[in-house]
Amino acid sequence: MIIAADASPGHGARLTIDLAAIVANWRSLAAHAPQTECGAVVKADAYGCGLAAVAPALWRAGCRTFFVAHLSEGIAARAALPEAALYVLNGLPPGSAETFCAHRLRPVLGDAQELAEWADATQGAWPAALHVDTGMNRLGLSVAEALALAGDPVIARAGIDLVMSHLVSAELPGDPLNARQAADFARVRAAFPHMRASLANSAGTCLASGARHDLLRPGYSLFGGNPEPGKPNPMRPVVRLEAAILQVRDVEAGATCGYNARWQAPAPRRLATLSLGYADGYPRSASNSGHALVGGMPCPIVGLISMDLIILDVTGAPQARRGGKATLIGDALDIDAVGQAAGTIGYEILTGLGSRYVRSYVE
Repeated sequence: MIIAADASPGHGARLTIDLAAIVANWRSLAAHAPQTECGAVVKADAYGCGLAAVAPALWRAGCRTFFVAHLSEGIAARAALPEAALYVLNGLPPGSAETFCAHRLRPVLGDAQELAEWADATQGAWPAALHVDTGMNRLGLSVAEALALAGDPVIARAGIDLVMSHLVSAELPGDPLNARQAADFARVRAAFPHMRASLANSAGTCLASGARHDLLRPGYSLFGGNPEPGKPNPMRPVVRLEAAILQVRDVEAGATCGYNARWQAPAPRRLATLSLGYADGYPRSASNSGHALVGGMPCPIVGLISMDLIILDVTGAPQARRGGKATLIGDALDIDAVGQAAGTIGYEILTGLGSRYVRSYVE
């Protein structure tokens, strides 16, 4: 059932987002640890899928704890989730405590200055999380710094109700770094025995139980990304991107197409131009390496992807016609495959999805 759609013909590409699939993926990930709460990471506008639609769907399914990256995202999430526990991963910007409290947001505090500022501002009246760095070297207190805080009154004054860390290589289950991080985090968790703990991201939910603790934090896999690369993807696809074919033409051997003539026809070919380009978030790096599906047939992208247009070689797809459709994401082209063809990762494909598409949500 289509629950929201823009039927305007003003753009030739359509992005369809399956909210039921997102919910099914959340439930599937939660099933890895049925006695553990499963939250949801909905940063970057719910990985490009639209926070205002995605977050309420997860709430209706039973999700009660959500994570975003920035304060502005937290404010937007609060509008969609009046009652949820909302954590802001990127910490406490100087002087922002009053805004956090006004919107009932929980900062993830990652250094002594943030901890002191939040404690002074709130005196334990509003909760927050403590971020411990176990190997990412990005944000967070060191393990030694966290252990030194055990029993320190500042923890209570800051209202810390969750201690968390982030896995470096969870998608590589054999990486010894996973076991080292799990052991370090277990030491921290033992130092704060009355506090909830969270370590597992999407891929972490599939690791041994030592990574799961009290709260799972899946993100990418909610939106169809594979939590176990190299194995069949257990997640349901969420995103489908289709573009209209604007024109079909025949070219002779030796003809070129696109800017700087980066592709030359090796023989007579049939080309189709799509109403889609890098301004819509489809990566230019997929030029001459990615492909689309026309009538189920894989058709290579030829020439440089331009701002608003993509050219396909549709010689092997007799169904290609003006007004027809090409699938850029969907069916055999999941987001991980599209990312690989573009020399990047599915995360970048998802979060780069533009705002110009006609968007439909189905549930």
